[in-house]
Amino acid sequence: MKVAVFGVQKYDIKSLNDSNGEDSDVKFSFFDALLDQKTAILARGHDAVCIFVNDICDAGVIEQLAGLQVRFIALRCAGYNNVDLEAAAKFGIKVARVPAYSPEAVAEFTVGMIMTVVRKYHKAYNRVREGNFLLDGLLGFNISGKTVGLIGTGRIGLLTGKILAKGFNAKVVAYDPYPSNLAEEYGISYVDTLDELLVQSDIISLHCPLNTSTTYIINDDTIAKTKKGVVLINTSRGGLIDSYALIRGLKSGHISAVGLDVYERESSYFFADSSAKVITDDTFARLLTFYNVFMTGHQAFLTKEALENIGETTIKNLRDLESTGTCEFIVDK
Repeated sequence: MKVAVFGVQKYDIKSLNDSNGEDSDVKFSFFDALLDQKTAILARGHDAVCIFVNDICDAGVIEQLAGLQVRFIALRCAGYNNVDLEAAAKFGIKVARVPAYSPEAVAEFTVGMIMTVVRKYHKAYNRVREGNFLLDGLLGFNISGKTVGLIGTGRIGLLTGKILAKGFNAKVVAYDPYPSNLAEEYGISYVDTLDELLVQSDIISLHCPLNTSTTYIINDDTIAKTKKGVVLINTSRGGLIDSYALIRGLKSGHISAVGLDVYERESSYFFADSSAKVITDDTFARLLTFYNVFMTGHQAFLTKEALENIGETTIKNLRDLESTGTCEFIVDK
């Protein structure tokens, strides 16, 4: 089986090759370019494409892939909102994903991001390196006793809540249309409506998939229902937050701090060095100017354990699809 891997980084090449082995029947071709309508031609002569969160796999791209005799799309991530599943089904292309490569990695990163924006680690680090040991402007607050609201309680949300409830003695509440039976054990209590969570929470952390019902779940209306001084954290998908509404909330002072590992139009900048370029996305550039916004470049998943799981599961998905036509983690429309 020949697989075209798009949008690769050095760690992708290493993890996939390490998991694959030298004598494997799966042969990879690695491409720096993201998959889109212009680059889909690179998949010629391959049986499958392997993509990540910012690759574009819409109906037009899928039609091109089908014309190139591509049979499988292997996502090396959990989310699949960038794949047109109806088009894939129409052209007979099977789609598989890696549903849980390391929920601990993202949960731990989320808690670290909360601590960073609350206790201002990033600012203290820069000050000390410049010889400035003043503590003015570094005032934080205790997580213990505060209410943390989780929107979404998949494995990552549950583990984030567990760390905060059990480790920090926070009151953790959650909203999810599909409650988990592990929540109570992890110290998490469900509320009946999203509005209840918004009203109660000192910190809100997003852990839901991006779909039609969750796109811009954080917007002007929902922000207005939150406490003044609320902290927002997003390590899930950028499209969950209306960036214009976020900026308005920051400018008014209603939102006290934001931690973002994702951005709704991140594909133009993330996973690349743009330090010598002008950021032409005015909204993105504006967010970066706020002193109380801490942003990382879709880093939450990046641990040794996660990469190993991604590599192993991706290769197993591909081999199972080739041999049986299906796999454990196939995605249906």
